[in-house]
Amino acid sequence: MTTTIIAFLLCLAAFVLIGVLSHRHARSSSSDYLMASSSVKPWLAGLSAVATNNSGYMFIGVIGYTYTTGLPAVWLMVGWLLGDFIMSSFIHRRLRERTANTGQNTFPGVLANWYGTDFRTYRRLAGLICFIFLGAYAAAQLNAGSKALHVLFDWPLWAGAVIGAVIVIAYCFAGGIRAAIWTDAAQAIVMIVAMFLMLWVAVDHLGGFGVTWQKLNQVSPDYMDLWPGAVAGLASPWGPALFIVGWLFAGFSVIGQPHIMIRFMSLDSAASTNRARVYYYSWYVVFYLVANSVGLLSRLLIPETEAFDPELALPTLAVQLLPPVLVGVVLAGVFAATISTGDSLVLACSAAVTEDAMGKTQKLWQVKMATVSVVALALGIALAGPQNVFDLVVVSWGVLGASFAPLLLVYVVGYRPSEGLAIAMVIAALVAVYGWTRISLLAEYYEGMFGIIVALAVFALGRMFGFCGSRQRY
Repeated sequence: MTTTIIAFLLCLAAFVLIGVLSHRHARSSSSDYLMASSSVKPWLAGLSAVATNNSGYMFIGVIGYTYTTGLPAVWLMVGWLLGDFIMSSFIHRRLRERTANTGQNTFPGVLANWYGTDFRTYRRLAGLICFIFLGAYAAAQLNAGSKALHVLFDWPLWAGAVIGAVIVIAYCFAGGIRAAIWTDAAQAIVMIVAMFLMLWVAVDHLGGFGVTWQKLNQVSPDYMDLWPGAVAGLASPWGPALFIVGWLFAGFSVIGQPHIMIRFMSLDSAASTNRARVYYYSWYVVFYLVANSVGLLSRLLIPETEAFDPELALPTLAVQLLPPVLVGVVLAGVFAATISTGDSLVLACSAAVTEDAMGKTQKLWQVKMATVSVVALALGIALAGPQNVFDLVVVSWGVLGASFAPLLLVYVVGYRPSEGLAIAMVIAALVAVYGWTRISLLAEYYEGMFGIIVALAVFALGRMFGFCGSRQRY
């Protein structure tokens, strides 16, 4: 156990050192703290976006979901990646161009000033939404790290959350978004190495690919049925199709996630967006496939019991199969994943408080104090109860995506909605997502899908009644 802890701490110390070294390039301004002075290279932006997007949700949530669901869980990946790719094809470059034109440091700030407008009320509302749901999302990351440490070291659940919170503050204070991006890139490498390591060891332990495939087909009659009709709650004829479409909308929602979009907003130029996307999707596809595979294999190696939490499958598997040093490396990969998203969420949330809610650029010390407050909020939520990481992330993701993706899409295709219409779209999306979660029949489907559809419907009605300016062609 001592060897595992030492290996874990050494890997963690390396990440912290990378973040601290970024301080050499930092400038004493809010713009540099929140946007790295728009100087991020494409490969750094791409790998950082992967690490931020794939976090504890992938290591803990997706593996646990695949453990329970089986092969149909792959449709979550297909829908999500396809939706993400479609939207990024024409959103990322436009967003980077408007970031330069508006001179804003935050995602809601760019949306509020897209056409040279000054939607102050909309921006404050967007800042409040970011504060609440990015904070909850950050709490999910701290919770994911806590679960991993609890399984491997038998530390109390609060210990991992506190350690993660301290490291997030260290990153943020050292170099702001630049520190987050630098460490994200390093963490992306460790994350994928750790996942491949688990895949290789698990297959070898089971006796090779052929034997493994036979055993997977013996788990249950529908565990390896590719069509998602076997997923609980999808018994109706339209259920599987809606399940897939729902996760397509989850991919659409990526363009509404401030902590991911800030990576592309911070690029050194709009011309770099396609190169950043190459790094992003290449890494993303491979990582998701391996995560799904490890989730399936964990079902063969870890018995399903009422006492076992599926979201603990990866750390449990590491303890069973790996020598102590490698267990420490895998744990560092899991913990690094949670931190890579946690620091990004905290920075985006800090910006929402200081720049969006207040409507103007604040001094650097004010932004840093907001960072401490946001970390305290996230830590409080994480310690309040054992929330399910997968559910907490998906709900927060759904609300953020439904709140911001429709308006960004409307902007990019050239429409100029009034501030009142923009606010109405956000409020309608929030009500729709909340209503969706209250209907038990729809519990297995992505919450944000209905929110996005309703927000676009509200836009169509508003445009019909004259609450939208003439369309601009790009």
